[in-house]
Amino acid sequence: MAPRKTVTLKDIAAAANVSRAAAARALNGYGYVGAATAERVIEIAAQLGYRGNRVAQALRGGQLPLVGFVPGDIQNPFFAQIAHDIDAQLRQSRQSLLIASSAESVAQERDLIESFRALNVRGVIVAPAASPTRPHLEALLHEGVPLVLIDRAVEGLPCDCVSVDNAGGARAAVGCLIAAGHRRVAVIHDDQRIVTARDRLAGYAGALADHGIALDARLIAVAQSTVAQATEATIRLFRQPDPPTALFTLDSLMTKGALLGLRALGLSVPRDVSLVGFDDFDLATFTEPQITVVAQPVAQIGPLAVRMLLERMRGSTEPPRHVQLPTRLIRRGSVAPPGGGAAATDSAC
Repeated sequence: MAPRKTVTLKDIAAAANVSRAAAARALNGYGYVGAATAERVIEIAAQLGYRGNRVAQALRGGQLPLVGFVPGDIQNPFFAQIAHDIDAQLRQSRQSLLIASSAESVAQERDLIESFRALNVRGVIVAPAASPTRPHLEALLHEGVPLVLIDRAVEGLPCDCVSVDNAGGARAAVGCLIAAGHRRVAVIHDDQRIVTARDRLAGYAGALADHGIALDARLIAVAQSTVAQATEATIRLFRQPDPPTALFTLDSLMTKGALLGLRALGLSVPRDVSLVGFDDFDLATFTEPQITVVAQPVAQIGPLAVRMLLERMRGSTEPPRHVQLPTRLIRRGSVAPPGGGAAATDSAC
């Protein structure tokens, strides 16, 4: 037997001698359509066995429990862990998660937010990409869609936010290297589009200033947050005539790249170079020596953002909250005094 042909809205409209728009209004119960016309359309739809797209109808009516999440880069372990935690937390409240990465592109973030708005999502969690203005996020709030920012606050945007003390964490990391005797501390960072990078670079500069060390532009390398670019930036830094003795990296992908770059140059950690990275990651405890890192409370960020969002979805009218979580310096074996020697003790940092 041949498969039964699916009855479409076009078929119903043709049989009832009305436009597809009129047929859609009659079947979905929105807009104006005459009573007699509506009755005829519904009767013909029943006769032909029309089922309609119940999912599409539910989406239009905002009846599906959907929440959108826009991370900066889903390949970054930091955002991957947060996405996992957000999904697990939402499932407990019978909400479904839609995830789409902005790849740190403002244009892509804007398009994703527009798509979420078209799907009538019940709330959105965003790690905003860099931009001086946020009309697409403001549009969400104007329409009453709950919005929570993670990792990055946006000045002047009246919504809840969960971030960490990036400047303080970076200050502690560089302070650890300085306490071990280093005066030529290099840093690898991105182009400061992202507020977290700006804050971490400010913490680096603040630690130098705390100890009376002048900022040296030759010790600051710019690279995108990828292993390949961080590897190249590390090689550039340490091929200089007067190379640094220590290195601070601004995220886990850059730390991995730094390790590869140092290995390519034949430099050993911490005998030749001391290293501290922002963000803990699995490889940090599998290397020899293990890498000293600034750890973010990643496990707290996703669940807290979901709790804030659910409260707004349930009608909370409390003033916007900005929760800044503390970081923690985890001392391992990648810091030693300049010129080699035993790894720095905890007290040295």
